[in-house]
Amino acid sequence: MPVLQREQPKGLKDNSVLPKLPVPPLRQTLDTYLKCVEHLVSKEQFRKTKAIVEKFGAPGGTGELLQKKLQERRDKTDNWVYDYWLEDMYLNNRLALPVNSSPVMVFPKQNFRDCGDILRFAAHLISGVLEYKALLDGRALPVEYARGQLAGTPLCMEQYYRLFSSYRLPGPQRDTLVAQQSCVMPEPEHIIVACKNQFFVLDVVINFRRLNERDLLTQLEKIIKMAANAEERLPPIGLLTSDGRTQWAAARAALVKDSTNRDSLDAIERCLCLVCLDDPSGVEPTDTNRALQMLHGGGHNKNGANRWYDKPMQFVIGADGICGVVCEHSPFEGIVLVQCSEYLLKYMTGSPSKLVRAASVSELPAPRRLHWKCSPEVQGFLAASADRLGRLVRNLDMDAYKFKIYGKEFIKKQKMSPDAYIQVALQFAFYRCNGRPVSTYESASIRRFREGRVDNIRSATPEALAFVKSMTDEKSSVPDSEKMKRLWDAINAQTNYTVLAITGMAIDNHLLGLREMAQELKMEKPEIFTDEAYAISNQFILSTSQVPTTVEMFCCYGPVVPNGYGACYNPQPDHVVFCVSSFRESTETCSAVFAEALDQCLVEMRDLCNRCSAAKPGSQKEGAAKPGSQKEGAAKPGSQKEGAAKPLKNGNKP
Repeated sequence: MPVLQREQPKGLKDNSVLPKLPVPPLRQTLDTYLKCVEHLVSKEQFRKTKAIVEKFGAPGGTGELLQKKLQERRDKTDNWVYDYWLEDMYLNNRLALPVNSSPVMVFPKQNFRDCGDILRFAAHLISGVLEYKALLDGRALPVEYARGQLAGTPLCMEQYYRLFSSYRLPGPQRDTLVAQQSCVMPEPEHIIVACKNQFFVLDVVINFRRLNERDLLTQLEKIIKMAANAEERLPPIGLLTSDGRTQWAAARAALVKDSTNRDSLDAIERCLCLVCLDDPSGVEPTDTNRALQMLHGGGHNKNGANRWYDKPMQFVIGADGICGVVCEHSPFEGIVLVQCSEYLLKYMTGSPSKLVRAASVSELPAPRRLHWKCSPEVQGFLAASADRLGRLVRNLDMDAYKFKIYGKEFIKKQKMSPDAYIQVALQFAFYRCNGRPVSTYESASIRRFREGRVDNIRSATPEALAFVKSMTDEKSSVPDSEKMKRLWDAINAQTNYTVLAITGMAIDNHLLGLREMAQELKMEKPEIFTDEAYAISNQFILSTSQVPTTVEMFCCYGPVVPNGYGACYNPQPDHVVFCVSSFRESTETCSAVFAEALDQCLVEMRDLCNRCSAAKPGSQKEGAAKPGSQKEGAAKPGSQKEGAAKPLKNGNKP
C-alpha cells in the first residue's frame, strides 16, 4: 500500500524502538489453518488433516513444545522468523533468479534519438542513484508510516539500507546474502556498466570527489568505445548468473581457480549496482514485450547475458528506449524497489540534467574492462547456461495490459477496499477458468515490526468461494441481493485476514517457524508438515501482489509453481495495470485466457454493484471494509520452488 514519509523522529534511526514480531497463539494458528484448507482438499483428506492438527495441538504435545521454543527464540532475537524465512523463501531455492524470483520494474518507454541521448539518460540516472545513496549513507531517508488499515504506525526502514550494499552469493545447497559493512576508509566506490555482454568498472568517486554528470557522461562514452571493439570482447560470463543456483555455484567454483577471474568477481560483488546498456531488442515495445525484456533480456543471443543477476539493483537502459530495473529479491521487498524507482524517475524529470562544463577531474582514468580466463570447464558451463536461459525465455507466457473500464475510484465509491475487491476478482477469474479454488498467496508487509519483511494473506477464503459460486455455478438460482451479500462477506473476510497478517498474526510465518524449530531440535518432522493438505496449501497456484505506483511504471514477475499464475496489479484512479504470467509448458494455464476471464469478472462485479445500488439507493454498509490498500508495500510473493510439496511460504511482488 502507499506509505507516508515524515521527518525521522529521533530514535527511529534505531530499529530497537519498533516492537518485536509476536508469536501468534498456537490454537489460533491451527484453527485458521484448518479454515484455510478445508475447501481446498477432499472431505476425506480434511478429516485426516483435522485429526493430525488436533494431535499436534493437544495439551502437552509437540505443538506446545515447539511454541515454547519459538517464544524463547523471540526473546533472544530481533525477529524470530527472519532467518528461517529468508532461507526458506530465497536462499534455499535452487531455481534460476530471472523470471522465477527476481521482480522487475518497467519504466515508461524513452524516445532516444541517438547514442548521445542514451548516455545522457544513463549519466542522469547514475547521478540520481548517487543522490539516493547519499541519503542512505546519511541515514537521512524519512521514516515511512503505514496508511490504509491501522494507519500511522512507523515502519522498519532496514530494507532500504541493503539496496546498494548486498550481494547474493550462490552456494551448492544454499545461497548467502552478503552484506558489505562500511569500513573507516572505504575504497573508491564504483558501479559496473554492462555493455555488449562485457563488464566495465566505472568509479563514481575519484580523489575523494563524486563525479558530476559531465564526468559520468565522458566515462560512459569511453565505455561505449571500448565495448565496440569486437577483437577485445570476452565470453558472456554474465550468462552464468542466469542459471540455476547450484549450477552457478559450480561454475563460480571453476571461475575462481584463476586469479584474474577472482579479481573481476570481486569488483562486481562489491559494486553499488549495475547499469546495463542494452542493444535494441528487435521487438515492438508493447507493455508485454517491455516486461519480457526486463525479466529475461530475450535470451543469450539478445540481452540476456548483459546482466549480473546476483546484484540487488540492475538498471536497464535499452537503445530502443526499453528501460527499467531488475531486482534481486532477497535483501528487500517490492515497496523499496518502488520508492527507489519513483525517487529516480522524479529526480530525472524534476532536476535538469547538469551537463554543464563543471569543474572536472582533469584527466579521468579510463574505466576498466573486467577480464576473464575461460577454461574448457567454464566454456561448458556457459553453453549449458545459454541453453537453459533459452528454454526459460520460450517457456514464459506474459500478458501485461491496462484494464481501462474502471479503476479504484469506482471501487472506493462502493465503500470497498480496492485491494480486497481485486483479490476477490482474481478468485472469480481462476474459478471461471478452472472450476475450483486454489491456494493463493498475497504478500502483506510486516514492517510495523523490527526487521519485518512479509507474511501471506491467504486470499482463497471460503467466503470468496461462496461469492464466485453465486456468480458461476449458482448464477441463475441466487438473487442479486444474495450475490451482493456474499461479495461483502468476501471483501470483509479478505480485509480481516489482511489485518491479521500486517499485525503479525497470520499463519504462514508461524507454521514455518514451528517446522524449522522441529528441525533445529533434530525432532522427527511432525506429521502436520508431511500431510498432503500442507503440501497443497503451500502450492501457490495463484501468486499475487498489489504494487501501486504514483509514477507511470509497473512491476511484474513470473509464476512461483510450474502450473501457476503470477498476478501483479497496480490500481490507478480510472484503470488497473495487470501483469499476468504463466508457463507455456503447463497445459493447465494460459495468460491470455486468464486475463480475458479477469476482465469479464471485473465487469460482472461492477454490473452487480450498479444493479444493487440502483435497486436499493443508500443501502451500502458504511465502514464494512475501509477503502484504500491495506498493505504498505507489496513484494513479489515466494520465489518458485521445484516440486509439488512447496513448503509453507511467507513472503512479489512491484
